[in-house]
Amino acid sequence: MRGCDQLSLDRHETARCAWIRYKRLRFQIALAKRWHYVWALIDLSFDFSLVSPDHLRLLFRTTANEVKLQQTIGAARARPDHRISIEEQNYALREIVSWPSYAPTPLDDLRGLSNCFNVDSIWYKDEAERFGLGSFKALGGAYAALRILQRELEKAIGRRISSKELRTGEFQEFTRRITLTTATDGNHGRSVAWAASLFGCRSVIYVPQQCSTGREVAIRGYGATVVRTTSGYDATVRQCVRDAERDGFFVVSDTSWPDYFEIPSQIMAGYTVMLAEALDQLKGNRPTHVFVQCGVGGLAGAVSEFLVQRFEPIPSVVVVEPEHAACMFASAIAGKPVRAPEALGTVMAGLDCAEVSMLAWEILSRRANAFMTIPDSSATLCMRVLKDPPLGDLPIVAGESGVAGLAALLLAASHSHLRAELRLDEDSRILVFGTEGATDPEVYNRLLKHGFS
Repeated sequence: MRGCDQLSLDRHETARCAWIRYKRLRFQIALAKRWHYVWALIDLSFDFSLVSPDHLRLLFRTTANEVKLQQTIGAARARPDHRISIEEQNYALREIVSWPSYAPTPLDDLRGLSNCFNVDSIWYKDEAERFGLGSFKALGGAYAALRILQRELEKAIGRRISSKELRTGEFQEFTRRITLTTATDGNHGRSVAWAASLFGCRSVIYVPQQCSTGREVAIRGYGATVVRTTSGYDATVRQCVRDAERDGFFVVSDTSWPDYFEIPSQIMAGYTVMLAEALDQLKGNRPTHVFVQCGVGGLAGAVSEFLVQRFEPIPSVVVVEPEHAACMFASAIAGKPVRAPEALGTVMAGLDCAEVSMLAWEILSRRANAFMTIPDSSATLCMRVLKDPPLGDLPIVAGESGVAGLAALLLAASHSHLRAELRLDEDSRILVFGTEGATDPEVYNRLLKHGFS
C-alpha cells in the first residue's frame, strides 16, 4: 500500500489502489464504530482524495473569465430582476402544502462528515420520501401541471380553481380532455404523471433510450402512456414538443427555450418549497455555501433566485455537473449558452443533459459564484459513504444524481487549492440537496455493488 502514494501510476493501477483503499476504509470504519478510533477521520478524507484533481474542472470567476461573462450579465440585468416571482413562490407553497400526504422532508446535520472534512456544518436536505415519488421533482412538474389546468379551466369558467377543487373530481369532464406531456430521464416525468392522476387528466411521457426500465415502469404506474425514443435526452425533448404541437398536448418541460419560459418558471417556483422548508429548519442558522447539482439548470436556478431574495448575506453558490454532461460549465466558459462539448453520458442519469435551459442560464450567469464538474466515480463513492456512514451520521439512501452536490463539496474539501479558491474553512456552513433516493432500486443496488463501471 505504501507504493500507491509514492509511484506514478497508470489508470488501471490507480483504480486498483482505489479499490484496495476503499476496502481498507470499510474495515477501518467498522473498527471505528466498535472501538471509536479517531484515525478513521483521516482515512475517510484520503478515500475521497483518491479521485484525482485532474478529473475536476473548476471554473471560478477569474479576471479573464469575468470579461467573457460580463456581456451576458449585462444583458440579463436588462430583463426583469427576478425571473421567479416571490408571489408565485408563495402561491406554490400554499397549494403544495395542501396536497394529500404533504410533509416537510428532513434536513440532516452530517456532523461526522463535517468534522472529517474540517468545516463547521454540512446540512443535507433529503428528498427521498417526497410525496412517495422519491425525489424533489414531485414539487416542480406537479405544480406546473396544476397551473396549466387552472389556466385552461379559468378560460372556461371565469375563475381560478384550487387544487383541492380539482381533486374532488367536479371538473373531471373538462380535465380528462387535457393531455400533459413531457420528456424526462425519469423523475420529472414521474411527477407529471402523478399530477395527471391526481387532478384527473391524461399524460404522455417521453423517455430517452438510456432511461432505466425501473423508472419507466414507475411512470406507467400512474397511468401514463410512455414513449421510449431512440435518442438522448435533448433530442427527446424536441420530439416531445413536435408531437405535442401535432396532437394538441400541453408541454410541461423543466427546460426552456425562446418563447417558452412561463411553465419552466412555475416548475422552479415549485422547487422553492424545498428551500422554504430548509429556511425554516435552519432555525436562524445561515449557510455560507450552497453546492447544488445541475442538469439543464432548473434546480440550480431556483436555488439561486431564492437565496438572493431571502438571504442576507447571500451564500456562495457552486453549480455542480457531471464532467461528461457539463452544459452549464461550458456555457459559463463561453459566456453564452452552448452545447456541452463532451456529451458522452454519465451515470448520474438525472443530470445527463447537453443543453442548458435558457431561463436557468439567465439566472445562473449572474447569480452563481462557481461552476464545478465531478467524475462519476465520486458520485458512487458518495452513495456508499451515505449508506454506511462513519462517525455517528445516520444512514441515508441517496441516488446517483441526488449526491452530486455533496460529492462536489467533499472533493473540494479534500484538496487544499480548491478549498482556498472556494473559501472553505473550519467556519464554513454548507447546504446541499439530496435530490433523490433510490428511484430505481435495481440501479441503486448495482451502483453500490459495482460503482460506475
